[in-house]
Amino acid sequence: MPEEGLAEAFGVTEMARAKINLALHVTGQRADGYHLLDMLVTFADCGDRLGFLPAQADAFTLSGPFGETLAGDGTNLVLRTRDLLREQLGALAFPVHIHLQKNLPIASGIGGGSADAAATLRGLMRLWGMDLPVETLASLALKLGADVPMCLESRPLIARGIGERIEVVPDLPAFAMVLANPLKGVSTPEVFRRLAGKNNPALHLARGLSGTDGWLTAIGAARNDLEPPARELVPEITVISQMLQAQGALITRMSGSGATCFGIFSTMAAAQEAAAALHGDRPDWYVQATETVSGGM
Repeated sequence: MPEEGLAEAFGVTEMARAKINLALHVTGQRADGYHLLDMLVTFADCGDRLGFLPAQADAFTLSGPFGETLAGDGTNLVLRTRDLLREQLGALAFPVHIHLQKNLPIASGIGGGSADAAATLRGLMRLWGMDLPVETLASLALKLGADVPMCLESRPLIARGIGERIEVVPDLPAFAMVLANPLKGVSTPEVFRRLAGKNNPALHLARGLSGTDGWLTAIGAARNDLEPPARELVPEITVISQMLQAQGALITRMSGSGATCFGIFSTMAAAQEAAAALHGDRPDWYVQATETVSGGM
């Protein structure tokens, strides 16, 4: 279903923006097995879209380039989110038809499922005309996954702990960016298992950072601790990084646990040109030129 058709067919629509880990430092591990992380996160002007409409009975439909892939997944976070929110709201949560336009690759390190869950929370709250306290909504989001509270914000932020301790970053500028993924799955547990060290230096950003150049320097000095083990599992991650650099990317890095990589470019025109070149070389990959949101969105 085209984006404009989604807006026409459904009374409420929400965008599930791609989540980009500009930095991801693994700083420890809790007794329950969860890893402690420091992350600098931003969100892109591309992603999945969801539509919500009152219905006689609950319904869920899919479209988009990766909709068919998701159709066979019995653990869809959208449906889990609907059911969890309905438990909270009770009889006021009438039946709903949810449509997911799946534009992002599955399990690709850019928060697709978590962003869908967060968009479902936002959309159903609007459709059902309900308003929950911030603390309650945050608790529901965390039950759905460690990345869901970040995606509920969908704006530049620093997340610590397992992702639940969030601090917004109003000074982070927008970046022209290319996302590329070889459409090969990466096992997040296996990436963490191969991680050489789990007590790495924390993320430290200088106070008063301003301007694109200052932020690029800070981002360049950070890292993604999951990238080395992910490269062992999916060698294409190294190839993508090299291709982005060859196209003039100022910074290249893997997002999340992979396999999506991003390249930051000086202008949107440069990003679009690079994306076209990568797509020409590897039409079988997911390649997307986009712009991230600014902290002052």
